Amino acid sequence: MSTNKKKTRKLRGHVSHGHGRIGKHRKHPGGRGNAGGQHHHRINFDKYHPGYFGKLGMRNYHARPIKKHCPIVNLDKLWSLVSSNTRTSQQKNTDGKVPVIDAVRAGFYKVLGKGIIPNQPVIVKAKYFSRKAEEKIRKVGGVCVLTA
Repeated sequence: MSTNKKKTRKLRGHVSHGHGRIGKHRKHPGGRGNAGGQHHHRINFDKYHPGYFGKLGMRNYHARPIKKHCPIVNLDKLWSLVSSNTRTSQQKNTDGKVPVIDAVRAGFYKVLGKGIIPNQPVIVKAKYFSRKAEEKIRKVGGVCVLTA
C-alpha cells in the first residue's frame, strides 16, 4: 500500500479540512491554561501532576515572619568553638598571647551570657553581645569586638 496519500493531501479542496462547519478549529475548546484540571482534564493532572490540588497541613495564622536571622551562642559553649589543641595550649600560656574566638565565622551572630566562662582572658568577635555576656567577658579580662 502506498503511503503518499496523507490525510492533509486528501483533504485539499474541502473547505472545512476536517474541522467542522461551526467552530472551524478555533479558540480554546478545552479551556485556557489549567482549566478543567479537576474535571475534563483530570486524567492528565492525576498522571503528570499528582498532588497539585488540595490542602495539606495546618496554617498558623498568627505567626509573625522572622524579621532577622540571628543565631546565638552562650558563654558556656563559647570555648567549644576553639580547637582542642588551642584550648590546652592556652591554659598553659604564660607569654601574654590571648586567643581570638570569632563567633561569626562559626555561624553565630549573638553571644549570650548563660553559664560561666573560664577565668582567662579572651577576645570575642560577634555582631551582638548581651549585656551580661559583655560583663562576664570583661570580668575575666577579655574584650568584646563588634563586627559588621
